[in-house]
Amino acid sequence: MTAVQSRGGVRRAPRLRIGAARLGPMLLLIPALASIGAISVYPVILGLWLSFRDTSLASPTDNFIGLGNYLELVTDSQFWGAWTHTMQFTCISTLLETIIGLLIALVLGEKFRGRGLVRAAMLVPWAIPTVVTSRMFGWLFDGQNGIVNYLLRCTAIIRRNVDWYGSTDFALATIIVADVWKTTPFMALLLLAGLQTIPESLSEASVIDGAGAWQRFWYVRLPLLAPTLLIASMFRALDAFRIFDLVYVLTGGGPADSTEVLSTLTYKHLFSALQVGYGSSLSTIMFITEIAIAAGFSWSLFRKMREVGQ
Repeated sequence: MTAVQSRGGVRRAPRLRIGAARLGPMLLLIPALASIGAISVYPVILGLWLSFRDTSLASPTDNFIGLGNYLELVTDSQFWGAWTHTMQFTCISTLLETIIGLLIALVLGEKFRGRGLVRAAMLVPWAIPTVVTSRMFGWLFDGQNGIVNYLLRCTAIIRRNVDWYGSTDFALATIIVADVWKTTPFMALLLLAGLQTIPESLSEASVIDGAGAWQRFWYVRLPLLAPTLLIASMFRALDAFRIFDLVYVLTGGGPADSTEVLSTLTYKHLFSALQVGYGSSLSTIMFITEIAIAAGFSWSLFRKMREVGQ
């Protein structure tokens, strides 16, 4: 007999066989879960644990100090400077890339000859490796022989060369320009996908009602595009907050720490000074800040989705 008689007279399969059938798919997930745990979860937990210790590879020091590293961060002016620069870079670059990306998406959403070629060419800056972009902008904004200084002198905007990366006034702004040039196509691609999900019938109905181009955009397309805008901006803000390679290659955090960001500061403490405990506390603060950024965008997204009824 392969079935068991229940009290109600109904034959049921053995519970053991049902449990084995459910256990099979779970066993197949174990390699994936183990990989995620080893690559993502374990480093986070280890970094959090090390942030409570005075661990240094330059000396045999390894003591539990509780919140000592975090208390030191509160009074560390270099940390606050790096945190401020990181937030400035994140906010300004995300805002510019979202606005410019939206304009590009609106243009590429229209029908014109050669639209496919233009869409493909738009992705070239995004496809270029960041290190290559850094070197390219390093030559463009070179203080002595850069093409940017040459063009500005030819147009009489400046009278003498500007040391873009050697000036505390222009270094961070120049890095933002380089990042905007590289990453705007990514934003445009996401927003173009969002625009294509908006039914054309809504725009056609607004035209019949006498709405102009601006009214169609502001009252029809933009409200429906708002969730996509928030999602794309969140992805970009989280990525911009972790900026490292562009700053490291172009300025290394200088001059006078004017472009120091949290990623480069953490790198210097962890791999240059070998201060594992203090560097781990810096990375933990970065992780907490990114969670706060994601939470803020998520709250705005859920609120906007309720407004548009999605």
